[in-house]
Amino acid sequence: MEPTNNLYDLIIIGGGPAGLTAAVYGGRAKLKTLLINKGPLGGMVDTTRELVNYPGYSRVGGPELMRDFKNHAEIFGVEFLKDQVISTDLSPETKKLVTKKKGEFLARAVIIAVGTEPRLLNIPGEKEFQGSGVSYCATCDAEFYEGEDVVIVGSGDQAIEEGMLIAKFARQVTVIVLHDEGVLDCNKVSKERALRHEKIKFVWNSTIEEIIGQQSVTAVRIKNLKNGTSNLIDCQGVFLFVGMVPCTAWLAANGLKMDKRGYIAASELMETNVEGVYVAGDSRVKYLRQVVTAASDGATAAVAAERYIDELQTFNTRILQSEKTVLLLFIDAMNNESMAFGTKLEDVNRALLEKFQILQVDLATQKNLAQKYNIGRVPAVVVLDHGQKLKSLDCSADRAGLISQLSNL
Repeated sequence: MEPTNNLYDLIIIGGGPAGLTAAVYGGRAKLKTLLINKGPLGGMVDTTRELVNYPGYSRVGGPELMRDFKNHAEIFGVEFLKDQVISTDLSPETKKLVTKKKGEFLARAVIIAVGTEPRLLNIPGEKEFQGSGVSYCATCDAEFYEGEDVVIVGSGDQAIEEGMLIAKFARQVTVIVLHDEGVLDCNKVSKERALRHEKIKFVWNSTIEEIIGQQSVTAVRIKNLKNGTSNLIDCQGVFLFVGMVPCTAWLAANGLKMDKRGYIAASELMETNVEGVYVAGDSRVKYLRQVVTAASDGATAAVAAERYIDELQTFNTRILQSEKTVLLLFIDAMNNESMAFGTKLEDVNRALLEKFQILQVDLATQKNLAQKYNIGRVPAVVVLDHGQKLKSLDCSADRAGLISQLSNL
């Protein structure tokens, strides 16, 4: 479904597994949800021929799985836009996003799920031969090297697993590894398979210095890190798998807290340091970057965004527009003391001829208002006049003490 107007409850930037899962949860929560993605839906997963570790699927193609994610989101009325977000203003209550083709969109909450992209080595020949022998995606390009010699740089899961895929087509695959003989950074299963693969050989303690060719790649120059010698390896293709970098540089001016590599910091609720802005998937600071963890992030971010939007609407309608002074009562439904205090506060308000509007906030589920007024324990009461804090009550006081605190307001 294409966008119907420019104001949304939730806008998701990025259409990988994190963004698509967030879309499912946003749509199911009846939020007006738009997903904006500049490339193919599925992100890097769309280029993955086969997944064997996504729960419930012993073997599934990446494009197939991402198609199922998208179809699921569409069932709940999520709208999709293929476009590039080129600028954002995330600080106001209503966030503004500007896209390259369709212009301005507004959102009450935003989820950033922009993922990562391959890291460049920036060695001679790399940029010159991109698309003419230099590649970062085996699923995309392996079949072009049928019967030819290919060099792979890297020894992590991606490098070794993609190398075995390339070996189905290539005559010979040579893997350049920084480490001593037998040391690979990948998982043990892939390591064992690769080391005994008849079409894969390894060059240890080495790095790549240069990619050589004319119209296309013809060789690479390899340097041994122990003795300093260099030599040429003839090949027709070079696949570089030396890590990923987050696609967040364009967001640097938005005040988002990032680590030195550009990954966005987030709480366990996927909250960034900017109110109403969440991050999910590989572009956030996290331990494990897999499809299953991206999906988990997306679900968490969407639920947190839904609750934020609900609290925002509560604040705008029941607090800002209230004709009475508001007693914002923070309780914990599982805490008997706070529940008993709520009953006492209602009694006090009746004694004061219903002078106040009491609004209960469950600290377990409505964390944004608690953060807004720096509430860490319950029971707690903040007295508000059209959103402006007048005072906090001493909740340890007895009935007479509470009446005394409120009678002069």
